[in-house]
Amino acid sequence: MKKPTLRGFLREATALSFMLIGILAARSTLADHYYVPSGSMEPTLQPGDRVLVDKRAHGLRLPFTTVTIVDGSPVQRGEVVIFDSPRDGARLIKRIVAVGGDEVFIHGGHLFINGESMARVGDSLLESFGTRTARLNLGDGGGPDYWRVIPPGKLLAVGDHRGDSFDGRMFGLIDEDDVYGRALAVYYRSGDGFTWRGL
Repeated sequence: MKKPTLRGFLREATALSFMLIGILAARSTLADHYYVPSGSMEPTLQPGDRVLVDKRAHGLRLPFTTVTIVDGSPVQRGEVVIFDSPRDGARLIKRIVAVGGDEVFIHGGHLFINGESMARVGDSLLESFGTRTARLNLGDGGGPDYWRVIPPGKLLAVGDHRGDSFDGRMFGLIDEDDVYGRALAVYYRSGDGFTWRGL
């Protein structure tokens, strides 16, 4: 049996290091996962959910930086996204309910964009954003009312659990460039195990 040599050990360690750097770079730029810590997005997301995040959706970034090297699609109303809170830097997951140019009004937890209710006819707890929908939780009320015209390049992020969400109504607007990625699906839920619930 051949004895391991220092050169062989270094070769293995180098290969392993490159592999780990590659994995971390892919997580930094391509895809990652997010652990949901609270109920602010109920019923869409439950505490403990694990969510797959597409980091290429809004632009490809240089690994380990915030420098965009390839532009992606603009953030759309109704998307669930990951970003850092402008107040304390905590990583958050919320729904984008308004984009630059929108006049947004939230009253009793119900959303109006440019004077039009986003609630579906016949079901006031279901909001439509084109092809995306959001089921609201108003069991704790609707949270604070809000009115604003959103400036270009800014976004309003709000939780689906409108009465129990610390969101853009409190900490303000976020920059579109500060969105890390789009949440694609819940891939693990406590009690259900591995699953696939598209967002």
